[in-house]
This record gives sequence, structure tokens and C-alpha cells, in this order.
Amino acid sequence: MKKFVFMFILLAVSVCSASAQAEIKFDKLVHDFGKFPESSPTVTCVFGFTNVGDQPLVINQAVASCGCTVPQYTKAPIKPGEKGEIKVTYNGAGKFPGHFKKSITVRTNGKVEMTRLYVEGDMEESK
Repeated sequence: MKKFVFMFILLAVSVCSASAQAEIKFDKLVHDFGKFPESSPTVTCVFGFTNVGDQPLVINQAVASCGCTVPQYTKAPIKPGEKGEIKVTYNGAGKFPGHFKKSITVRTNGKVEMTRLYVEGDMEESK
């Protein structure tokens, strides 16, 4: 009987701790830079997010699909209810003018471990 009670308590604690998680909620998943000139090829945007979970959120990694796109993010844990941001810079220097679409893969300790963000735009040829 003691073993049964102990196992039940252990199971209950495991279930309760498993449901407590961080959860990231982005304000948007896509940013369109629109049109910008080849003479000013560097553009930046910010993806805001909130930890809507009940545990601290840690961004483990944010990786762009191309070296021309650089994400920057805080390494410090984001407490439940707090906001954070990922700053993304696209540098089209040396690239051909035209439309582009790049992805940023964000990995966290949250309920959803991977989220993909996108930046796109049209770099116009300088005249």
C-alpha cells in the first residue's frame, strides 16, 4: 500500500511539473521590408514576443538561412509574462537586386521548441 501511495504521489508531481512550461508568442512571423534602394542595402526589423507560459523562456538559438541575414537576441531567460525581441538585419550588399525571402529558425525551451520567422523585400537597382 505504501508503494502504491508513493507511486501515485510521484506520478502526480511528474504530471504537474510537465504541464509547467515556457511558451513563446510572437507578435508577427513575417516582416516585409517593401522596396528599398540598392544604394542602401541594409535594413533591420524587430520581431517582438511574449512568454505566455508559466516558466522562464530561453532562446537557445536563432539561425538565419543565409549569411546575409543576422538575428540578434537576448541570452537571458524571459520571465513569464515578460516581453523580448529578436532583431533581424538583412544586408543585400553584393546581392542582385530583386525580391528576396529569408528564414530565421528560432529554437527555445518552450512548449513549441521551433518557430520559423521570415523577412522579405524588394531591393531595387540604383539608377
